Amino acid sequence: MVGIRKTVRTAHGLKIPVQPVGRRVPEYVIVPAIACKTADTLKAALARPDVRDAAKAFRKWANDGAKLSAACAGTFVLAESGLLNQQPATTTWWLAPIFRERYPQVLLDESDMVVKSGNVVTAGAALGHIDLALWLIRSVSPELASLTARYLIIDSRPSQTAYALSDHLIHSDPVVQLFERWARARLARGFSLDSAAKTVGASKRTLTRRLQSVLEKSPMSYFQSLRVERAVHLLKTSKASVEEVAAKVGYKDGGTLRLLLRRRLNLGVKEIRRAS
Repeated sequence: MVGIRKTVRTAHGLKIPVQPVGRRVPEYVIVPAIACKTADTLKAALARPDVRDAAKAFRKWANDGAKLSAACAGTFVLAESGLLNQQPATTTWWLAPIFRERYPQVLLDESDMVVKSGNVVTAGAALGHIDLALWLIRSVSPELASLTARYLIIDSRPSQTAYALSDHLIHSDPVVQLFERWARARLARGFSLDSAAKTVGASKRTLTRRLQSVLEKSPMSYFQSLRVERAVHLLKTSKASVEEVAAKVGYKDGGTLRLLLRRRLNLGVKEIRRAS
């Protein structure tokens, strides 16, 4: 384990023994996540001198042929180096709006759990570190990776979509926040772009542009995401029938809801309820 500084401490103040970076080019570099859970603390951490120095080291190692990887908030540290520019990548789903705003040149798809692009690999939310570790093992020995996953009882999770909660997405745009509030209040009544724009005090074009910028979704697509989130919650926490749940989120019948869940999450109603 190497450190950009002589002394490295965890978020709880524990000292971690590290070696200096040195001149040797590593084969693999795994960037740890930083303990930041809000936009302000994350932005402050990324402005630290040690993060800038780390980004410089990443670029040098990449130029020398090293393979780099990061998961969760560690993807932000890796993105600071510019190595993800014009490359597909993923990050923790609930920080995706901040990532997209800060690194517009990165081809972000937060629905993916692990994304490989050249010599760089990124992974998703917190336990994405496990998926990343298994990916690295699998690149050397698929059999060993499979055995490790069985020992640890780790299921295959190619996508973060099934775990994402729209109300935990971090965004600071007031128009987006007003739209979300409007949408949640009328899931059962259906979508109306005219009504949404009037409520948030913006034109339809501005509303669409702001949601696309922050969430990379159209107003209708985000409305559907909120419907799915609410439906999954009701299926997991109540004994309501599929028809009843469908009515509560604005669908005329259970068949439409089943189709949407399958298309959005690749899960059926029984699988969702069994997971609860």
